[in-house]
Formats: sequence, structure tokens, C-alpha cells
Amino acid sequence: MEKFSYINATSLDQVTSLLSESGWGEVMLIAGGTDLLTELKEHVETPKTLINLKTLPGMDSITTDASGLKIGALATIDDIARHPTIQHHYTVLAQAAVSVATPQIRNVGTLGGNLCQRPRCWYYRDETIDCLKKGGDTCYAVDGLSKYHAILGGDPVYIVHPSDLAPALIALGASVKIVGPAGEKTMSLEEFFTLPATNPFRENVLEPNEIVVEVTVPAAKPNTKSFYLKVREKGSFDFALASVAGVFEMDRQTCKTASVVLGGVAPAPWRSKEAEAALTGKMINESVSQKAGTDAIQDAQPLNDNAYKVTLTQNLISRAAMMAAS
Repeated sequence: MEKFSYINATSLDQVTSLLSESGWGEVMLIAGGTDLLTELKEHVETPKTLINLKTLPGMDSITTDASGLKIGALATIDDIARHPTIQHHYTVLAQAAVSVATPQIRNVGTLGGNLCQRPRCWYYRDETIDCLKKGGDTCYAVDGLSKYHAILGGDPVYIVHPSDLAPALIALGASVKIVGPAGEKTMSLEEFFTLPATNPFRENVLEPNEIVVEVTVPAAKPNTKSFYLKVREKGSFDFALASVAGVFEMDRQTCKTASVVLGGVAPAPWRSKEAEAALTGKMINESVSQKAGTDAIQDAQPLNDNAYKVTLTQNLISRAAMMAAS
């Protein structure tokens, strides 16, 4: 790990000012540090300065009212998983949070860090490999080892986004508040993430001098059921091989509206409009649920080692729909 200086943040203005005055990657933000510290140890990132965000007051709150839910970017993953209102009214988010890593990591990892974490691709994380993600000219997963890589939206970089919270929040219709030198702006969380075809070097639209400060989730409609289903290689803790966040507004066994977002299969959380269309307005049965899964992966382009993700994703979507109808 390279040497760096360390600053305890006192205000958002100070943070955005320090980021604006530095070159790309010279100053970086740290909260829980569960992702960044591994990048520092692997020499993927070599910042001159780290800004500790956990000294900022008020950014770890979780508040609920009739309009919905607000979660500060410094709220821990464990706070989200254990929050009784989230467990009851935003079940998909609580389930996604409790599926993250280990209790130790959930105790320090934050919402903002989980949304902004970098890919776990072994080529990207190898300091000796100058891959396309780091400014080279080759995504080595295309002809190399691709067991954990993307089957949707991958061209030209086939990383998968590692966040569990992001698919759940997008399925819930969340928006994200961002602060920069020009002030605040809010956008849908779905628009926050970007694909490699737009920018192969980044996973989101944050400018170098901007910071995520809060996520807002609208109140759930009556008779809404939601689930987060995740398949991982290790049963105890691991990143998703494939996951499905499903939010269904039900009238008994008929699906009035559906929101289906996939994780572990694309470089960004992947909204499946095909699955949503196959379910919306339908009485859910095995045939309808299986069609939703089939439609969702009709454009999948697996690499040499990850065709198993096609069937896995199809079955997860079918299972989530059947759970909503049960």
C-alpha cells in the first residue's frame, strides 16, 4: 500500500472543494473502506489523500414517513437490514442488505459505499494487468476466465456490478441525491449507473468532485410484495452469481405492476423490462412466470464460462413471480 495523508471531513463543502482541487484519483473518499482498502492493497488505486466521510454529521440517518423512506449515504448496511420499517414495508431492501457479505462488513459498510463500489473482476484487480477497464485496450474476460462475468450489457467490458442494495433500490423506484460544487441534484437511481458502452472506465455518472449524500424511496403501494433472491457460490457469504430484486403490486394472484431488476449478470443493475411486461396484468402461474424468465434473458450473450447464468437468472425470476402469487 502506498503512503497517503488522511483528513477527517467537517462539511460537504470541504469535501467537494478538496475533490475539485485535485487531479483524478489523487484524493479519494473513504467511509467503511471495505472496498477501497482492498484496492489500495492491490495497488489498483494510489491516492495521495483520503477523506474520511464518517466524521460528517447527520448523514447516517434513516427516516420514514407517509411519503416514503430516506436513507443517508453513511447509514450502515446493518442499519438497513435491521430497520423494522424497512423489513416490513421495503422487504426486498432488507433482504438484499442482510445478504451482503458478513456481519463484520455489514457493521461498517455503508449505503453510499455499496452503491459506488468498484468491480471485483480478477483482471481489473490484478495490478500487473493493464485491462480495458484501467485504460488498456483489452477486456481479458472475453477470451479468458469468465465464470463470474456479464451475460447482459457487457460490450466492451464484461464486469458485473457487485452491489446487492442497488437492484433492490432501483426496483423500489429510488432516487439519489448528489452534492457537488454547483449544489445539489437528484436523479433516479436507475439513471445513476452507466454501462461500458457509455463509459468503460466508470460504473456511475458521478463527476470527480461529486458525492452521494442520500437515497429516497417512495412509499410502497398497498398489496405490494417484494423479494430479493440471490444465488452465490459460497452459502455463507459471497457476491451474487445472479440475483433478482422483484417488487410486485398484486390483486390476489394477478400482478397489477411488476418491477424486476437483476444483479450479478451485467455491468450495472439490469432492469428487465421484458420480464415486467410478461408479468404485468397477468394472473401469475407457472407458465407465466417461466415466460417472464425466458423473456428476460432472450438477449443474453454468455462468454465461455458463464452460460450457467442464463438458466440461473431465468429460474430466479420465475421463482420470484411465483412467490408473489403465493
